[in-house]
Amino acid sequence: MKQVGNIFGCMLLTALMLSAQEQDEPREARPEVLSPEEFSEAHGSLFDRPKSNEAAELTDRLLGSEPGSQPGTVERRNFIDDHIFGKMERDGVPHARPASDIEFLRRVTLDLTGRIPTRTEVRAFLADKDPDKRDNLIDRLLDGEEYVEKWAYHFMDLFRANGKMGRGQHLFHFWMKQNLRADRPYDQVACDIISASAKSNHVVAASNVIAREHIQGAPQPKDGDDLGMVHQLDTHDELAIHYAKIFMGLNLSCISCHDGQGHLEEVNVWLSTKSRAEFFQLAAFLGRSRYQMYFENGQPQSGEFLLDDGNPGYDTEGESMVRVARLGGPDNPVFLLSGEEPQPGEEPREALGRILTAHPQFARGTVNRFWAKLMGFGIVEPFDEFDLLRQDPDNLPEGWELQPSHPGLLEELARSFRESNYSIKELMRTITRSSAYRLSARFQGEWSDSYAPYFARKFVRRLGAEELHDAIALATDRPGDFKFGDNKVGLTLKLAGPPGARDVRTFLRTFGQSDRNTPPREVPGSLLHPLALMQSPVVTDRVIAKEDSRLKKLLDSYDNDRVVDEMFLGTLSRPPSSEEKTVALAALNTDRVSGAENLQWALINSVEFFFNY
Repeated sequence: MKQVGNIFGCMLLTALMLSAQEQDEPREARPEVLSPEEFSEAHGSLFDRPKSNEAAELTDRLLGSEPGSQPGTVERRNFIDDHIFGKMERDGVPHARPASDIEFLRRVTLDLTGRIPTRTEVRAFLADKDPDKRDNLIDRLLDGEEYVEKWAYHFMDLFRANGKMGRGQHLFHFWMKQNLRADRPYDQVACDIISASAKSNHVVAASNVIAREHIQGAPQPKDGDDLGMVHQLDTHDELAIHYAKIFMGLNLSCISCHDGQGHLEEVNVWLSTKSRAEFFQLAAFLGRSRYQMYFENGQPQSGEFLLDDGNPGYDTEGESMVRVARLGGPDNPVFLLSGEEPQPGEEPREALGRILTAHPQFARGTVNRFWAKLMGFGIVEPFDEFDLLRQDPDNLPEGWELQPSHPGLLEELARSFRESNYSIKELMRTITRSSAYRLSARFQGEWSDSYAPYFARKFVRRLGAEELHDAIALATDRPGDFKFGDNKVGLTLKLAGPPGARDVRTFLRTFGQSDRNTPPREVPGSLLHPLALMQSPVVTDRVIAKEDSRLKKLLDSYDNDRVVDEMFLGTLSRPPSSEEKTVALAALNTDRVSGAENLQWALINSVEFFFNY
């Protein structure tokens, strides 16, 4: 398709080339003694440029700075604003103006639902004179099924829910949607996952996380009672690491192989004080867990497992397939952060769920993760690499900087999360209602990267792969054709997992869709991105004015002036500027159908469509 004028040109290509960054290789198990090269690779994420700098640099490249002065004081709408704007005032740091209605509407709709607003929603919001309309919008979005679908998909990525669960993948997806609809306390969800038992993970939803994380043992079973097809001890270790990282923001991978002392002093002060023996005691909460592949008609059923507490306990001298040899040590369960042990008669995994979710780090790690999703980066970064000895500004190890940018805010967010009965929905409501979230991404005056950790502007983010696909489908009214159980759905965020159609799969993977074999992460900008947007059938087939397309309906119903307005509203969630409208109308007046198709293609290929401001 041809471009329209010179306003929809190479902006996307340029922005992505500028924002491209190197990515770390996935971490692997390491030997006890690390060479400098191996050490740098294993701990590479801690030596990267701060995520705040990356987000600020990308935002400044896309939007730059605008002439004018910064606003005066903004309304402090909750405790978040007291911390964010209070710190900026104390340190003399300027901040952006509040976002316009157009900017806010698209931003919060994408953040909470993964979708772009409809033309009707844009018109209604802009016409609404209610001073509380932004709060009302947030409430409507959080109460909608689209919120449930987006965040269920997020949790499926987070827990790497894939074919290793077998049919349990769909059961787990259904369960997570039910949890989100009911706004079930997140501590209960975590406890259910940690303590789940089942004759089959295909009938007990929460047990699928355990089934997913199993480490394959022997390639062939001896009989139906053979436990060797799952490496029992290594699976205990993997689950202990998994729970610490997801539920507490702690990366215990290193001390699962070696003591922190002598290895981690330059990386994580707290971990440098921890030993492999202490990790064994954390994993010992899982030592009685038994993972047995399900047998039917004498054959193992891939993806189906029996999960119970029939093992004798954690063997600190047992062999490993993925780590250095275990050399013994205490095998009684002790919680790494507090020294707490199971109560008399308490099942160890139930004790782990109770102790872990009651510890303050559970709330801290959770709120920091969701803050990063909504604000661009965490109060602590990386959000799954907390150093617990660098959280208190009054008690810092000599020579180290404070890790959280706003330690008081982190503690108050965690307290609020606990007091809301661990409500994910209330946490998102609190963040999105703040004036800090509602700052514009456009900055008046001269921007300095030193302002970034203050959250002095809203930082742009690239749409996720599924968000981008669904935005294209919604902008063109040309949904996909995906099978979801016995039904067909048109949007990827409605699915339990990545779709398999060739063109769609290639498109999504190009834009960083998680394969769910490794933890999800952002991919760098790539030349493949603009090429995919320009040439993929996911785009080119949808911008044609076919009978079932929105474009054909617009051309049949309105004059060129109205068609241009509707296309901008339905794609970029705003009316066109006078210059944009002049260029677009010239294209339509020359060749109505071809001009409209080219305009639709150009809008989808614009930076403004590809990023959320």
